[in-house]
Amino acid sequence: MRSSLLAAALLLLSRANEISAEENIRKPNVVLVMADDLGIGDLGCYGNSTIRTPNIDRLASEGVKLTQHITAAPLCTPSRAAFMTGRYAVRSGMAGSGAVQVNLFLAGSGGLPPNETTFAKRLQQHGYTTGLIGKWHLGLNCEGRRDHCHHPNQHGFNFFYGLPFTLFKNCIPGMESDILPWLENALQKLSMLLVVGLFTMVCVRVGGLVEISLRLLFLVFTLGVLAVAVWYVPFGFLPRWNCIIMRDQEVVEQPMTMDTLPHRLLTEAQRFIQRNVRQPFLLFFSLAHVHTPLFRTPSFAGRSRHGCYGDDVEEMDWIVGELTKTVDSLGLTNNTLIYFTSDHGGHLEDSHPLIGQSGGWNGIYKGGKSMGGWEGGIRVPGIFRWPGRLEAGQVVDEPTSLMDIYPTLKHLAGDFQPDRHLDGYNLMPLLEGKVDRSEHEFMFHYCGSHLHAARWHPQDSDSIFKVHFVTPNFFPPGAGGCYDTKICLCHGTHVTRHDPPLLFDLSRDPSESRPLGPDTEPRYAEALRQVAEAAEVHRRSLTGERPNQLTLEKILWRPWLQPCCGTFPFCSCKEDTRYSACICKYSRANVTYIITVIVALPATVFTTHPILAVERSASNPLEVHCSGSSVLSRRDVNHAAERP
Repeated sequence: MRSSLLAAALLLLSRANEISAEENIRKPNVVLVMADDLGIGDLGCYGNSTIRTPNIDRLASEGVKLTQHITAAPLCTPSRAAFMTGRYAVRSGMAGSGAVQVNLFLAGSGGLPPNETTFAKRLQQHGYTTGLIGKWHLGLNCEGRRDHCHHPNQHGFNFFYGLPFTLFKNCIPGMESDILPWLENALQKLSMLLVVGLFTMVCVRVGGLVEISLRLLFLVFTLGVLAVAVWYVPFGFLPRWNCIIMRDQEVVEQPMTMDTLPHRLLTEAQRFIQRNVRQPFLLFFSLAHVHTPLFRTPSFAGRSRHGCYGDDVEEMDWIVGELTKTVDSLGLTNNTLIYFTSDHGGHLEDSHPLIGQSGGWNGIYKGGKSMGGWEGGIRVPGIFRWPGRLEAGQVVDEPTSLMDIYPTLKHLAGDFQPDRHLDGYNLMPLLEGKVDRSEHEFMFHYCGSHLHAARWHPQDSDSIFKVHFVTPNFFPPGAGGCYDTKICLCHGTHVTRHDPPLLFDLSRDPSESRPLGPDTEPRYAEALRQVAEAAEVHRRSLTGERPNQLTLEKILWRPWLQPCCGTFPFCSCKEDTRYSACICKYSRANVTYIITVIVALPATVFTTHPILAVERSASNPLEVHCSGSSVLSRRDVNHAAERP
């Protein structure tokens, strides 16, 4: 009797495991690729004929291209917070109200709140293995350098490798600082003033001109030391504090070496896919390209017609192609959704005297990064490829949002549990052609926590009315950007408030060059009224949201929050990238053997086999190739091991 019950229980358990496995097989893999600061006009499939992007263009031709794909903010931190959560960044407190709109120090305490929900958390709860490779920039610690309260691991990612912060010009020695330069200059001048004052007082005392007490000299000396420390420690060591690489919660390189970063990120992304080929996975590949400082990879230098920036775009395209090849080579093509986008538009004001224009091109659209609601800063590429599900070559002209990714992934994972208020919608009906209109009747365009603009897509019309309540003040007058501050600000005297608001119809004037009036647009009054009423409803929905995470107090550097490999403040380490490894299979006497090949960069093969052909990848110096191989990390394999 007991044996019969045991057998029945085992049979039920086996059947349950089979059902669970079948459910996992049906769930698609997801690869999300996000570029940084890429302009929509930089890609061939969006009209660029002078920068070569064949791999991204191929994704578009094999899938669905969105022509009106909108970010929730024209800057990275709030845009990425909205992308991850499916909600405007103001709901999670990731939208600043003053001059600070992004995290500026890795050792600040602001970040995506630990109790916020991301799509990674939702998919993790439904059997997905989740990974983030690349840029995070949504905070790290709250109270101590090891609490990792804002870390990707705390927001649903099983694995993280990359930049917990972002690229800044400070990551390359000798380049100008772009982190609070006004504060750095003020502290530097104060320090110099105190040092000069102390030297003068000492000379006066020694010369006997004026009697100066030792207590006063000591006080000025102490103030001078403190001023120098407050200035130089956070700003003088910025590459060491901000430019680091982490593997999960361990700092593996500080400061990071930029030269090999693109290949390391690509290799980690490929390995993540290979490790999880037999189970549903979510990979968010958050590229470091094409944010400044630009990479100068020798194999891509000088290849484009647009200088260093064009070279970087073409390298980014190559990386996307290699990642797509990995998916396809593992037989995952028809069960993997690949999505490509950018976090916002290109940075128009960014240039360098030696390399020229460093920011992207936003095509026919006005404005760019950090320019409020102007289309050039918020309209970005949106490409979906899924050969097993989406018809190739389709183009969708309806308004869509990066915030739509959250509910779309929930739907694909079979997650139908109640959620908090979302601002995005499931895109699958639109992508599959089951409906021809977007669910976004209204969309709101923020600059920080300030509502600058909104669009209305009337249900009875193809028009898309865009209303600007506030616009940034360009400088010099008549220019297309804020060339005095290098980036437009969202508040105070830096903006112009419009009463009545500016009105455009993007369906007829996508460049926003011809404002409409009651004499040129029959629905002028209706459009302003509809948008004003929708904005008021939206504002009422914001009650009870998270406190502001981007105040000056929260973003300033705190030594006790600084990640460090070693003993603080002597933080220094380099990742061991001298070795690469692959597994090769071959048959001999009807027995299949597996041999591990370990290669020491740049050329020496430590262990190989006379039957096997081993060669270095021409495109990626961190890889070796051999028959039936899959690239693995050094820790994943047994050195010099041969086994049947």
